[in-house]
Amino acid sequence: GEAGGYHYFVMEYVEGKTIADDLANGQVIGEKEAVEIIIQVCRALEHAHAHGLVHRDVKPKNIMINTQGVVKLADMGLARETTDIEAAQSEEGKAYGTPYYISPEQIRGKIDIDGRADIYGLGATFYHMVTGKVPFTGDDSAAIMRKHLKEKLVPPDHINTSLSAGVSEVIEIMMAKHREDRYNNVEELLIDLEALRQGHQPLQAHKRFDVSMLEQLEEGDTVEANEVQDAEEIITRYRLYLLILGAVSTVSVLIIVALLLL
Repeated sequence: GEAGGYHYFVMEYVEGKTIADDLANGQVIGEKEAVEIIIQVCRALEHAHAHGLVHRDVKPKNIMINTQGVVKLADMGLARETTDIEAAQSEEGKAYGTPYYISPEQIRGKIDIDGRADIYGLGATFYHMVTGKVPFTGDDSAAIMRKHLKEKLVPPDHINTSLSAGVSEVIEIMMAKHREDRYNNVEELLIDLEALRQGHQPLQAHKRFDVSMLEQLEEGDTVEANEVQDAEEIITRYRLYLLILGAVSTVSVLIIVALLLL
């Protein structure tokens, strides 16, 4: 709005905490509570995606819980309209996101990013919540992103053995390297999450856990060779030109990987 010649922007004040606050000391969130939180985040993403927006930075720090226990998905600063071709083309070859939770297609700087990138980021967040560990670690951002592209995901129930096989399967599908192997949309994901909430099996995940998917997960080779080569050029040949916005002391950073033409 505008008042007295000054422009202003109003945001909701959320009194409470973020998921990152709970995870800061290696805390593991219980399976039942985690499923409830992820369901609420999915509702927010469902609304955003229905309006043509992709969040592109789903992570623990951007998931807030108010004093009434209501989950809020925050920080739409990286959000982009899927129909904004001009913006997409201007960002081609650049990766926007947070290394621990970024999707493979964002790392590659693809211009046709859709809601499945948010599903991957939410899957990485879900993984962190129920294991107390991020899916991939490395000495620097480049190493972490390289693992998102190429390294086999350690199933979450191999880290937290108390997890149900159903939750583990859902997370693995959410974090499939190829977006075609993930849930098609959050509506499909919600079917499985609601099933888990009721103590049933995630049938949508079971449908995707066919023989070929299991082989891909076993081999850790779910990215096309040419795409890996392209991404390697972004990550290694040009060696990460980083623009970090915000406090360095937090895990919330905006990484811009610039592909420079020789």
